[in-house]
Amino acid sequence: MPPERSTPRSILDLVGNTPVVPLRRVTAALPYRVLAKLEFLNPGGSVKDRIGTTMIDRAEAAGLLRPGGTIVEATSGNTGVGLAMVAAVRGYRAVFVLPDKMSSEKIRLLRAFGARVVVTPSGVPPDHPMSHYSVARRLAEEIPGAYYPNQYENPENPDTHYRTTGPEIDRDGGETLRAVVGTVGTGGTMSGIGRYFKEHRPDVRIVAVDPVGSILTEYARHGTVGTASPYRVEGIGEDKIPQSVHFQYLDEFVQVDDQESFRYARRLAREEGLFVGGSSGSAVAGTVRWLESRPIPEGATVVVILPDSGDRYLSKFYSDEWMREEGLLDSTATARELVARKSVPALVSVEPTTSVRDAVALFGKHGIGQVPILDGSKNLGSVHAEEVLRRLMTDDTTLDRTVSALATPPFREVPEDAPVAVVLEILSRERAILLRESPSGGIVGLLTRHDLVGYLSDAGEQHEV
Repeated sequence: MPPERSTPRSILDLVGNTPVVPLRRVTAALPYRVLAKLEFLNPGGSVKDRIGTTMIDRAEAAGLLRPGGTIVEATSGNTGVGLAMVAAVRGYRAVFVLPDKMSSEKIRLLRAFGARVVVTPSGVPPDHPMSHYSVARRLAEEIPGAYYPNQYENPENPDTHYRTTGPEIDRDGGETLRAVVGTVGTGGTMSGIGRYFKEHRPDVRIVAVDPVGSILTEYARHGTVGTASPYRVEGIGEDKIPQSVHFQYLDEFVQVDDQESFRYARRLAREEGLFVGGSSGSAVAGTVRWLESRPIPEGATVVVILPDSGDRYLSKFYSDEWMREEGLLDSTATARELVARKSVPALVSVEPTTSVRDAVALFGKHGIGQVPILDGSKNLGSVHAEEVLRRLMTDDTTLDRTVSALATPPFREVPEDAPVAVVLEILSRERAILLRESPSGGIVGLLTRHDLVGYLSDAGEQHEV
């Protein structure tokens, strides 16, 4: 019999204690153990569930929010969802103010919880009367019995992560943990985690990832407050300095752009099975960029925080049409991503001693007409269904021979991160190419002209193949 589990009092009791899983493909070229902390598995779909509960607990204890009251918050969406869950469970009304750059899925999700949503312009300064900060503050003053948690200044924001997220990462990262990487917006997550590790394991580096266009990196590095510029990734970066960012606990800042963020988010879904948001892509892109300089010993463990789920971005970067309209689709695609789209296994191959009969069986099983002949990582040649048929017409012992007897020249190789443009150019002349993980790594995939059909259809491109 399995051990008895205590029944939670409500969905709020299931917040936190999210698992970690190793990344295997997107960080395969790095000599580190990279663990992803799956904050999107919180019941509301994001790391912000953690502070939703604790900010309201604190308000209730202080008498700032009473039965029948209204929660009013300025949010990019995820904190709103965390607060909306609390409001639903405890019987409060909720009003959330979002900038208009946020996805339609977030607005619908908040309304599904019964919340009222107010949308404001995203291009105005923080102190403008129509900014989401100003509108939320004004509504909290006007609505009787309203409470404004103000995640940007609320001490429960970083304190929650000091008490919960930090210790969880310490436990799951193990003795080889040398760095924690995560994105910053309000800064509460990384500030709370940073404080925990500065007190308990100061050798662990705390790396903050910030989008290009945010002012936080410049302030962290130079102490100056610049002017924010537009960026597409949601929920991270800032156009003001929140009180909940405690820079003394953040060791380094890494900036990544929209293309990197969305590219890695899509890769996480297609190569790791992790359906995550754009800020998760930012976090992994920043992790890879930081680790490429080899800042910690090889073999060390790094934990990267994946803040939210991809289901709230289906109309944005998970849409090829949206990516194409924003000029992001083609410039981010690689050979590796084309392999991830394949409906058959990424690589079907035979060894030099494989019989032709067994090779033909593979042709039929996978609906393919050609396979490479590999000996470990050595690319020795290829065998084609049409060549087998040609030989059978004159030699009835063909099926009993080894594929080496029918070998044709090996397929050309390209690095797995080769741009799609390179793949298109090669496949305009050759029938297939192999993807190699690195100059000294193994063969990880095969692409044919057929594999390009879906991509070209999605991208709306006209290529001669």
